[in-house]
Amino acid sequence: MRKLAFLSIVAWSICATVSADGAARPFGGKVCLRGEFQNARTVFETTEKGTVAFLGGSITEMNGYRPMVCETLQKRFPRTTFIFVGAGISSTCSTTGAFRFGSDVLAKGPIDLLFVEFAVNDDQDGHHTRAECVRGMEGILRQARRANPCMDIVMTFFVNEGMLKTCQDGRVPLTIEAHTAVAAHYGVPTINLAQEVADEINAGVLTWQQYGGVHPAPFGNAICARMIDELFAREWAVPLAREARAKAKPLPVPLDPFNYGTGRFVALSEAKVKRGWTLGVPDWKSLPGGKRERFTSIPMLCATEAGAELTLPFEGAAVGAYIVAGPDAGIAEASIDGGAFKPVDLLHAYSKGLHYPRTVLFGSELASGKHVLTLRMASETHGAGHAARIMQFVAN
Repeated sequence: MRKLAFLSIVAWSICATVSADGAARPFGGKVCLRGEFQNARTVFETTEKGTVAFLGGSITEMNGYRPMVCETLQKRFPRTTFIFVGAGISSTCSTTGAFRFGSDVLAKGPIDLLFVEFAVNDDQDGHHTRAECVRGMEGILRQARRANPCMDIVMTFFVNEGMLKTCQDGRVPLTIEAHTAVAAHYGVPTINLAQEVADEINAGVLTWQQYGGVHPAPFGNAICARMIDELFAREWAVPLAREARAKAKPLPVPLDPFNYGTGRFVALSEAKVKRGWTLGVPDWKSLPGGKRERFTSIPMLCATEAGAELTLPFEGAAVGAYIVAGPDAGIAEASIDGGAFKPVDLLHAYSKGLHYPRTVLFGSELASGKHVLTLRMASETHGAGHAARIMQFVAN
């Protein structure tokens, strides 16, 4: 009993801070406010309408923190009619998020409040470098602020086993460090659930099993929802001023000039097929490997043989494709503006048993302007075939 009491005291000392008014703050700096955070609330209260979007991977797609936060908002604003946009897609990273943000979120109408979650997927799915983490997340925030300069944004950091060990050792996981740098630059609040979980486990008041693992159990998702509600409570405790109006937020100079702030889908119809590519819904029943239902009815630009070739005119500093890569995924060869062909392996570590969604880039850090991509399937392959199945081209 004495040991449990001691551990509870340790947990409280780690997780709690005390504000100037003496009120306990159970999550302390792990709920980190940056900049003004009154715009969404102002819209919700003054118009009694609001649109809230959630962008992320499987943690956002699942029945987890997202519906909990929706319920919290509805309780806080019972007279407000909300539209909730769920834009989580399993396995996708911030790179894919930046390229699909326009069609999956901004196309749904003006967004008042955006939640973004990619720390885990940038780590275990994207295997991103720091630069890739920054380019994807910064691209999302720049697109958001251009679409609605008054948009409030919250960035959440979930956790996997490797990231947990890093947090427990007193270090910051690469993806969280990179995303935090972006959040600080744009004045975006962050919810560091990863560090909260690590601190509670170190204190002996939580286990990884109780939390629920990479895809948290309801108990684990509830911790994140409580942290977000604490952010609301801190910022929205004082009644809204009668003359309150939403205020535009500045768009600072970019951290990375090659961020995906103009990331977008490019229609498959823009490609000119030279040989070997066909447009249609793949015959999934004949293909080995798992399939996710959300992708099985989508027409794709497909190649299955070496030598298949196409060209794509595009404008921007980067070009690539949003694909599903299964066990038969091959190696593409890409040339920009007639330059040397460079190999791009479409196979992912998770492709061996699954047709896996991912974004691959065929060219980046290009001079701004008009370009032409030539894409062909190589004769070499690291997998069991030469397949490419493209859902959308992407450009920035």
